[in-house]
Amino acid sequence: MASFPPLKNNLILRAARGEKVERPPMWVMRQAGRYLPEYHKVRAGHDFFEMCRTPEIASTITLQPIERYEDLDAAIIFSDILVIPQAMGMVVEMVEKKGPHFPEPLETPEDLAKLKRLGEGCDVKKELGYVFEALTLTRQKLAGRVPLLGFIGAPWTLMAYMIEGGGSKTFTKAKSWLFKYPEDSQKLLQDITDVAVEFLAQQVVAGAQMVQVFDSWAGELSPVEFAEFSLPYLRQISKRVPERLAELGQEQVPMTVFAKGAWYALDALCDSGYNVVGLDWTHDPAEARKIANGRVTLQGNMDPNVLYGGKEAIDKAVKRIVEGFGGGKQGYIVNLGHGVTPGVKPEDLGFFLRKNHEYGSA
Repeated sequence: MASFPPLKNNLILRAARGEKVERPPMWVMRQAGRYLPEYHKVRAGHDFFEMCRTPEIASTITLQPIERYEDLDAAIIFSDILVIPQAMGMVVEMVEKKGPHFPEPLETPEDLAKLKRLGEGCDVKKELGYVFEALTLTRQKLAGRVPLLGFIGAPWTLMAYMIEGGGSKTFTKAKSWLFKYPEDSQKLLQDITDVAVEFLAQQVVAGAQMVQVFDSWAGELSPVEFAEFSLPYLRQISKRVPERLAELGQEQVPMTVFAKGAWYALDALCDSGYNVVGLDWTHDPAEARKIANGRVTLQGNMDPNVLYGGKEAIDKAVKRIVEGFGGGKQGYIVNLGHGVTPGVKPEDLGFFLRKNHEYGSA
C-alpha cells in the first residue's frame, strides 16, 4: 500500500462530510483539459487515450490547473469515463472535433456475449492499471497540497455510449433497448456496475481521496425510466464501494453523484447514499437547499457559459449562487453546472474562482 505525504488542505473533504468550513471549497469539472494552452502543448503529437494510458502525461495534465490556480481545493485525475467500456472489451476511439466513437457498438442483446465481465475476462487491476499508476504518481507529486479526486461514468451513461456508438442528440438506440429489451438492459447495467464498483474502490487504493460518479445522460430519461434504469445502480455503487473498501482495508472516502439533467430526482438522489450531490444549472440553489434539507452537501452549479459573458456577468452569477447556497460555509462545494468548455479563457475561470473565494469568505 502506497505511503503519501500528509494533506495540507482538507477543506473539500470536511465540506463533503457536512462540517462547517471557513469558506466553501472549489474545484470545477474538466478543470484539467482543452481550455488550457499548457494542455495543448502536451496534447501535440499524442492520441487522447494514449495520454490517458500514460501515467506521466496524465499526471502532468492533472496538475496543470493546480499549478495555475491557487484557489483550487482539489485536483481530479485526467482520465475518461469510457475506460470502463474499454476494460470490458470494447474499442473506443476519440475522433478530433467529433468526440468518442465506438466502431462496433452493441446492436442487439446477442452482442452482450462479446463483453468481458468482472472476473470473466475483465481484470480491473490489469486492464485499468494505468489509471491507478497515474493516481499514485499524482498523489505523490501533489505533496499534500490538495486532495485528489477519482471518478467513473454511471452505468446508464456508459450503456448509452456503448449502444449509440458515441454521443447522440436523440439516444434512440439506447432508449429503444430500455423499452424493447428491459431485462437485457438490466443485465448490461449490472455488468457495468460490477466493474464500476471495483474500479472506483481500486482508485481509492491507488490514492484517490474523494470520488465522483458522472451520470452525464441522466436527463435523457423520464422520471420513470431514471427510477428503473439509473437510480438502482447509482445506489448499488454508493453501498458497495464502501463495503469493498472495508474488505481492502481502506479508509472510507466521500462520494459524489452528479446526474446531469435529472432535476426531478434531487430528493431521491439526496437519499441515494452519497455524501455530495452535484447540481447542474437547471437547479435554483435556494430551492435545492430546501429539498436537500441538510441530508447531503450540494455541489455546483453555475452555467459554464457564463464564463463567456465577461467579468461583470461572472461576478453577478457567483454572488447570486453563493447567496443562494446560504453563504456556502456548510453543505456546499463550489463548481460549475457541468464541465469547462474548450473556448473558455483561462483568466475568466480564474476570475470565477477568485470571486467565489471573496464572496465565500465574507
